[in-house]
Amino acid sequence: MKALAPKRAWLGPLALALVLLLSGAPGLQAETNSSNLSLNIGLSGLNQPVDVDGAMKVLALMTLLTLAPSIILLMTCFTRIVIVLSFVRSALSLQGAPSNQILIGLSLFLTFFIMAPVWEKIDQEALEPYRAHHIDSQEALKRACGPVRVFMLKQARPKDVELFAALARLGPTAPDQLPLKVVIPGFIISELRTAFQMGFLLFLPFILIDLIVATVLMSMGMMMMPPMTISMPLKILLFVLVDGWHLVVSSIIQSFAS
Repeated sequence: MKALAPKRAWLGPLALALVLLLSGAPGLQAETNSSNLSLNIGLSGLNQPVDVDGAMKVLALMTLLTLAPSIILLMTCFTRIVIVLSFVRSALSLQGAPSNQILIGLSLFLTFFIMAPVWEKIDQEALEPYRAHHIDSQEALKRACGPVRVFMLKQARPKDVELFAALARLGPTAPDQLPLKVVIPGFIISELRTAFQMGFLLFLPFILIDLIVATVLMSMGMMMMPPMTISMPLKILLFVLVDGWHLVVSSIIQSFAS
């Protein structure tokens, strides 16, 4: 009980301070109201239609910026390149070499190289007139979609584009008048098909190596030894001797030239 006495001794001054603070609150409020400064925190400003429209524009812009990298990558040659490079790593029976960062970085630089003519055309036809205030933003966006649409239609199969045109219930439409909502999914499906075709061709020589090594080990009675132990160094050796990375990269670039 004696130990609690010092603690209770503070209750009196603390209560007195609270009473003085509460009693001085009206004066403090009066001083605050007499000043010209005011702070308004809330949603009262959104009651005006103009502010709501501006907020919706900001929200749409932030959403577009979030999705922009994925949209841009799917509208370029990045999809085919990264899938083919992933097939190369899988065909060599390698798990982490080269790493995902290296494959994605190489895919990005190859994308910049292949898409450079398209981006230069966009800069000449859309960005330069827009920066010179000769056209507005809507016209610049319309002109920028033209070279991208031409590139995607050149790489996409007509069958895939016609599929989405039929699903969108479009009538006979000229290729340069097709909306992007039809061209983009058709282009993505065509890129996936082409990438898997190239990956299958890459797998064939390495599958033969696996079969030969497994047959030799079986004939020697070494059934307990995993064939990958012997086949993986042989596949890496073959890939290096034929200058595999040069062949793969050149084949990818030439596939977009057709």
